[in-house]
Amino acid sequence: MRRIRLLRHIRLGIKSLMLHKLRSLLTMLGIVFGVASVIAMLSIGEGASKEALEQIRKLGSTNILITSVKPAEEEATSSTTQSRLSIYGLLYEDEARIKESFAAVERTAPVKLVRKEGRLYERALELRVVGTTPSWFDLVQRPFIAGRPLVRRDVDAHANVVVLTEYGARRLLATENTIGQELRIGGEYFEVIGIVRSEAAQGGSIQTPDQEVDAYIPLNMARAWFGDVVVLRSSGSRDMSKVELHQLIVQVKSDEDVEPTAAGITAMLERFHKKADYRLSVPLALLRQAEAFKRTFNIVLGSIAGISLLVGGIGIMNIMLASVTERTREIGVRRAIGARRNQIIAQFLVETVVLSTIGGFIGIGIGVATPWIVTRLAGMPTVITAYSLVLSVGISVTVGILFGLYPAVRAANLDPIEALRHE
Repeated sequence: MRRIRLLRHIRLGIKSLMLHKLRSLLTMLGIVFGVASVIAMLSIGEGASKEALEQIRKLGSTNILITSVKPAEEEATSSTTQSRLSIYGLLYEDEARIKESFAAVERTAPVKLVRKEGRLYERALELRVVGTTPSWFDLVQRPFIAGRPLVRRDVDAHANVVVLTEYGARRLLATENTIGQELRIGGEYFEVIGIVRSEAAQGGSIQTPDQEVDAYIPLNMARAWFGDVVVLRSSGSRDMSKVELHQLIVQVKSDEDVEPTAAGITAMLERFHKKADYRLSVPLALLRQAEAFKRTFNIVLGSIAGISLLVGGIGIMNIMLASVTERTREIGVRRAIGARRNQIIAQFLVETVVLSTIGGFIGIGIGVATPWIVTRLAGMPTVITAYSLVLSVGISVTVGILFGLYPAVRAANLDPIEALRHE
């Protein structure tokens, strides 16, 4: 019985709305754009957050990254002198101390960086030569396109071997055999044993340890051929820097060990480094900060979009109050022939819920299409989540009920005699 009564109310509500099609359409627009903005904003925010989180995860949640940095006083001194040797950064001993001092450390990957020209016949490309150990490819996991990574026997045999990134291989080895090719780096020849895909961050504050112009060689060969001193010549001056290790990646056994180990490493480095010539970053901490920022970002975007729904709800209330005034005589007739107050309330509530629900579904269509257009035209990643769709529909229905309740109660409380006299 109740179901039949509800269906009758819905039919009456739709029939009443169809009598004023344009007014009903304009009333729905506030809900349509409110729901669409909720979905679009949350999907754009979700896409941006997901990209940042993915970049951080690629650094490894159990990794600690230590980078050599030139102290500010060294920068100031080198800019005022024509020739000076700056000694700073991580030491080979630092890696040994970390491995010996912390039981939670599982393995380390030391890194020496040198800029050298790579050449094959007439093709040349400036490479970032990464002198490292086989552990690098375990800690910075990247897909191999061809060949193999560095292994322990390469280090033990003092082999002149190199692993190129896909970008470097395409620039230098195009139309040539890739694996086994002899590539000249600086003044020495290295055999290409593998090609790896890099995942360098495209801008932003999150920096991955690899770049698209990297060439990976054994650390002992980097020390033997290129040494620890780098000389940069510009405008008649020489800037010489001695850095033993440019980076050190430390992997610990579990997430729980990351922060205590990072604090211990910081204390140890402060003891042996009198200058602030290193920077320590913890991807796990960055990940937690990014997740917290994501939650805040979604709340802010959702609140802004919710204002649109609030405006749409006010529009529905305004129109329904006008409708109550227009239909005062109709309400009086219904009350006079026996309609109860709750039936009048149900009739007007059904009309507002129908308006907001239809507007909500139209808004979902626009809201789903908008992120797709943004991704196609602007190249921004977007992610439409199920909860944003459910949230939008739920809010639109709730808005219809809340903002339709007052006009419905007002209609039900009209005096039947006064309503029949209304012109």
